[in-house]
Amino acid sequence: IYFLVVVGHNIFILFLWGALNSWLKNVPHAPESIVVYRDGVGDGQLQALLDHEISDLLECSSLTFIVVKKRINTRFFLQHNRKLGNPAPGTVVDMMVTREYDFYIVSQSSTVGTVTPTHYNVIYDTVCLDPDTVQRLTYKLCHMYYNLSGIIRVPAPCHYAHKLAYLVGQSLHDQPSSLLANSLYYL
Repeated sequence: IYFLVVVGHNIFILFLWGALNSWLKNVPHAPESIVVYRDGVGDGQLQALLDHEISDLLECSSLTFIVVKKRINTRFFLQHNRKLGNPAPGTVVDMMVTREYDFYIVSQSSTVGTVTPTHYNVIYDTVCLDPDTVQRLTYKLCHMYYNLSGIIRVPAPCHYAHKLAYLVGQSLHDQPSSLLANSLYYL
């Protein structure tokens, strides 16, 4: 499975082909499937996402497209001995308060205040991953951010995309050097 994080449609095709070209330099065949984590999409933009970004990807291979939402007001609590507390890291909520193929994951722990879950919405899936596999994969990717030995709130590829966008926008003010294309050291 090949992971791709998309930060905006305008540069989407450029990133996709660059990522696939990098893949083909290291692996002699195209990926069998692609999992895309798309951050920064509101509920009102889901249909446009289906119509434009996903249709651009359909020619590539089998695809799972997951929208990541961090800015939510939803909170979950665990009742223990008549007291409410935060759920444990790794808690998945995928029934009762969710629609179709979406879920919440509490990936981090919090000793002060309430922990905020992240909402994931699988809006397209031809890889045919079962929900448990998607949830476990997503949670495990929250452990893969190499600048921290702990768990982050979103899958590591999403965090890398945000860090890169911030670096380019705030510091470089220009196209990054192509020499950095296969390196994460600056993030």
